[in-house]
Amino acid sequence: MEERPELKISIEDHDEPLKFAAQSPSLLCTLEQNNIDIPYQCREGYCGACRAKLVDGEVIYNQEPLAFVRDGEVLLCCSKPITDVVIKLT
Repeated sequence: MEERPELKISIEDHDEPLKFAAQSPSLLCTLEQNNIDIPYQCREGYCGACRAKLVDGEVIYNQEPLAFVRDGEVLLCCSKPITDVVIKLT
């Protein structure tokens, strides 16, 4: 079985990119594991509290979010990167 490379999560105003492990359930979980404090409430894409700006890269959603997501935004609680990404926390 071919091992997938770890994707990088770069955060504007942070020095080092983070590694997104394939087994991580979401961007939010990866940020929390790296002690980055993110506002959230539902963890399911209902409320939009974990909204961030997607500066570069692509993500997929674990399930289609019910919260409104504008172009260029991402809900961290229910998404995973499919490429290296750059996000700006709001």
